[in-house]
Order: sequence, then C-alpha cells, then structure tokens
Amino acid sequence: MTIPTRTRYRVVGFMLALAGITYLDRACIATMSPSIRTDLGLDKDQMSWIYSAFAIAYAAFEIPTAWWADRIGTRRVLTRIVACWSAFTMLTAAAWNFGSMLVIRFLFGIGEAGAWPGVARTFSRWIPRSERGTIQGIFFAAAHLAGGLTPMLALWLMHQVGWRWVFLIFGIPGIVWAIAWFRWFRDEPEEHPSVSRDELEKIKAGRDNSAGHHAGWAYWEQLFSHRNTLPLCLMYFPNSFGFYFCITWLPDYLKEQHGFDSMQLGFFSGLPLILSVTADLLGGVSTDFMTRRFGLRVGRVSVGAFSYLVAGIAMLLATTTHQPVLAAWCIAIAVAASMFTLGASWGTVIDIGGSHAAVVGAAMNTSGQIGSVISPLLVVWLQKHYDWNAPVLLIGGLFLMGAVAWLFINPNKKVFE
Repeated sequence: MTIPTRTRYRVVGFMLALAGITYLDRACIATMSPSIRTDLGLDKDQMSWIYSAFAIAYAAFEIPTAWWADRIGTRRVLTRIVACWSAFTMLTAAAWNFGSMLVIRFLFGIGEAGAWPGVARTFSRWIPRSERGTIQGIFFAAAHLAGGLTPMLALWLMHQVGWRWVFLIFGIPGIVWAIAWFRWFRDEPEEHPSVSRDELEKIKAGRDNSAGHHAGWAYWEQLFSHRNTLPLCLMYFPNSFGFYFCITWLPDYLKEQHGFDSMQLGFFSGLPLILSVTADLLGGVSTDFMTRRFGLRVGRVSVGAFSYLVAGIAMLLATTTHQPVLAAWCIAIAVAASMFTLGASWGTVIDIGGSHAAVVGAAMNTSGQIGSVISPLLVVWLQKHYDWNAPVLLIGGLFLMGAVAWLFINPNKKVFE
C-alpha cells in the first residue's frame, strides 16, 4: 500500500511564488513613474514607449519560448525566464536616459516572455483536470495580490531608499526562486521521487498523454487555423488591454481626472488588483463547479462571457459619474470582473492544448500582449485628443467584445487531435 502524497501542491506553491514575483517586478514601474520621469527627463509619450517596449518584446518572444517549453519541459525554461527577468529588473536601476530605459525594459520583456504558457504547461502535466480551474484561479490570485500590494510597498520603499534601489531589491526574490526551482522540480510527475503511485494515478486521470509533433508548417497551420484559436485570441485581447491600463496610466488618470492625493493613489491604484484576488479565486472555483455540473463548454464559456459582460458595464459606468471614489470603484470592479475569467481562460488553454498547452497558451497570451503594446500608446493619444473618459469607454467596449468572442469557443475541440 502506497502512502498518498500531495507533491503536486508543492509545484503549485512554486507557481504561486512565481506569480507574486512576476507582478512585483512588472507593476512597480508605473507607481514610481513620476519620480523616474523627473529624474530621467521623460515626457508621457516617452514613458508610454517604455511601457510598450516591454510588451513588444514579450509578445515577440512568447510563442517561441512556449514552443521551447513544450519541447524540453519547464524545469529549464522557467529557470531561464525567471533568472533573466530578475536580472533585468535589477539592471533597470542603472538606466540614465530614455534610450537606456527603453532597451532595458525591452530586454526585460524578452526575459519574461513565456512565463504564463510555461505555467500552463506545468499545470497540464501535474494537475488533474478536475482541479485545473481552481488552481489557475489561485495562481492568478497570488499574482494580483502581489500586484495590488506592490504600489504601496514600492512607494514606501522609494521614500526610504529611492526608486533605483527598489528595482535592485525587487530583483532578488526571482534569483532565489530560480535556484530552488531548478534543484527541486521535475518536468513529469513520474520523474519525481516524492510522488506516490496513488497521486500519479490521480494526476494522469484525464490527462492528454500524446506527444504529437512540435515542428513543421502543418503544426503551425493547425494551431492558427483551428476554430478555437481566433475567438480565444479575441477574447483575451481586452483582458490585457484593460489590465495594462491599470499598471501603467491608472495612477495618472486618478490624479488628473479626479484629483486623488498620494495616499489615495496608493490605495486606488492597487484596488483593481486587490479585488482581483477574490475574483480569481471565485472564478476558478466557479468554472470547475459549472464544468462538473453542466459540462466543459458551459463551465468555461458561461463564466467567461458573463464576467466580461459585467466588466464592460462597470467600465462604461465609470465614465458617467462625477464622484471620484465611485469612478475608481467602478474601474476596480470592471477589472476584477475581467479577471474572474482567468480560471476559465487558462483552463480552456489546457483543455484544448493538451501536451501543447504552452504553445496554445502563448498564442492566446500573445494576443493579450498586443493589447498591452497598444494600450499605453492609445490611452495617451485618446487622452490628449479627447479626455480621460475616452480610453475608459474604449476598454468598456472591448470587454463587451470579449463577451461575444467567448460564445464561439468550444473547449471540447482540441487544437491538436
């Protein structure tokens, strides 16, 4: 008789730490933007390009890195990813002008590309189907909790040691994580000495064990021509577009449109991500519950479509009120509602991707990163030519588009049969 083990939850623990470190490093720059712009002599347009440089690199290297993870596993790939982005986080402290900051943030984007698909690939090999939505929800809750707390922590540290030291300090946890991950993790649960026979059987139940091919024109044609790929990408675009607004220009919006002081900025800049923690958890549990009750398609699609509908309505309502606090809460609720979809979104990636989950997730996430590239630039353009309500209206409309896109996704149809 074998002793039941839960080694898979230690894997989840590593992923939660990765999620927190990701948003700690990614979200801090927007909070410190006023000080950075003053020290380096940057204007809003230049800062927008710095924000977008990260997203451009992230989008360009997302699919190649995910393809690499599908081929050789995530032990080595995630070690490289986390070590590189942590190094470039620390290197950000050495920036001396617009050009240097632009290059460093571009390299940071290259370093971080493939992280989320790598997580999906890890979960596809280690997490039973019945737990995937919940685990994805917990994962994103950890990420958004870190992102929500980052503005307050970054502001406090910046006042103590200056913005350059903040980047140096924030880069250290990732280096520690990469060393620990490489020493302990194994790509397949069969290879890990701590996994019992009972746990292995539970993990493998319902898992796609096909290796499939990972190269050639037919492989990529199958990925991009499949009926699920386009709506999956269209669905995810507004999620990243709206989220990137929150971690780039939301503090400026709250200050310039509604006159918030520094203490209010610290709270309301982080509020969307703080609320997202609960939304992530409930969204993951909801999609698993609905899947068990009504089947895979209803379980994923109903959660995704309804959540985006709520997000779109809340974001549009933010433009109709003259109460600053109410507007900030509407935006926070809208973003949280969009994050309610993440368990369903990434659960669907694993459902339709199987052993190719990293590449399918990368295709979806690349669409999101295109939204991240466009978001800072378009927000500034709309604000200059119209007002701060214009980009908020656009984000609301995109959320409604995402709700419609969900209706065309069928999680029962695998991309690579």
